[in-house]
Amino acid sequence: MHYAQREAALNKIVFAAMFCLIALNLFTFARAYPEIFTLDSGCCSNQVLAKDFSAYYVGAWRLFHDTSNVYTSGNVSDGGPSILPRPESFKYLPSFLLIISSFLLLSYKNAIIAFDGLQLLLLPLMAVMTYRLVRSKGAAVTLIVAMVVLLQPSPAPNLGLSVSYYWQWAEGQAKVLETFLLLLSFYLGAVGKPRLSGAALGMAAFDPRFALISLPLFFAYNRQRLRVAALSAVGLFLASNFALLFPGVGSGFMTMLLNSGLTTPPYYYSFIPLLTVVCLTILNAKEIKSLVPGRASSRGG
Repeated sequence: MHYAQREAALNKIVFAAMFCLIALNLFTFARAYPEIFTLDSGCCSNQVLAKDFSAYYVGAWRLFHDTSNVYTSGNVSDGGPSILPRPESFKYLPSFLLIISSFLLLSYKNAIIAFDGLQLLLLPLMAVMTYRLVRSKGAAVTLIVAMVVLLQPSPAPNLGLSVSYYWQWAEGQAKVLETFLLLLSFYLGAVGKPRLSGAALGMAAFDPRFALISLPLFFAYNRQRLRVAALSAVGLFLASNFALLFPGVGSGFMTMLLNSGLTTPPYYYSFIPLLTVVCLTILNAKEIKSLVPGRASSRGG
């Protein structure tokens, strides 16, 4: 009974700490909010740029009205949204445009706020999934991982309490959505739902970089029914990227990938999914190693 009471008390502390981390993230969002509507050089450039969300918004419009120009840089005279000084280049797979397409019902400025708002609402769900994935490692480890997932504290002048999250909100970036889908995939695998786990990873693969580095974790969490999970991931990935078969889309993606995609550096907000995956990979290193052919048999021998 004493042990159960101690565990319950620790759980309350962990959840209270997670609530505080989300509150601090909300403070960071409040500091980033004015930057959303400011035309400047952003976090990492020396020229005036539109926000990263402009690439998603214009790309989604083009997917339905001017498909061959989805990966065309800048404004195009096709009757679509014109964003000053010019929209950012779209660098994800077309599946992301299906996710973002509902935001076309809003004006550009309202859409970027709504997209940030949606991702803010995902933070409590990310907290719960993080807790359930990591709680067996102890309260201290759970808190450390939660800090990485939910805030990544890095105070800087005028940037709130997290540089990563400040620019995530200021640019209307999609890294919280990416992190949510990856955590969802791991969690669904851990609770024995491989088809849904695979579907979540298939959707998260709109940015293939993070899906690829997540594969060891995906395999570990789905090791009991890996074939089912893998088929689900591949199936949804292919189905959601059918637009690559349209004229100009597949070739445009490859041109973008070779010209700028492969050389795009990891910006501050990229560390939100990256460090999340790294932390979980370290914590599950033993389970991942057990999947390597020969290791299980050598231990058994």
